[in-house]
Amino acid sequence: MPSKDILARVAAVIESRKPANGGDPATSYVAKLFDKGLDSILKKVGEEATETVMAAKDGDPQKVLYEVADLWFHSLIALSHFGLKPEQVLAELARREGLSGLQEFAQRSPAKVEDEPND
Repeated sequence: MPSKDILARVAAVIESRKPANGGDPATSYVAKLFDKGLDSILKKVGEEATETVMAAKDGDPQKVLYEVADLWFHSLIALSHFGLKPEQVLAELARREGLSGLQEFAQRSPAKVEDEPND
């Protein structure tokens, strides 16, 4: 089983591949995404989310696993774009632990609330 630190290690590699940190868009997929800008990063997150849904609809657990890995990877790139780290997401999940979705939703500030939770 992979180490629980894999998210931090992948995030560190992503950070190192940013063009501002010496990543070369000619040789690095991640550097190329950063070089193209936020819209390209978000497009990939959206594509991977759609592919995850399609894999789930196909009912193939291995495809779901593969697509979620792609989604998480591209989400880590989006986090890095905003200067965020996976540890911050884990801390947010820990903060929500033990709360129902409805409780967590009710605790959000009105400015952050756009839609009701789906659970």
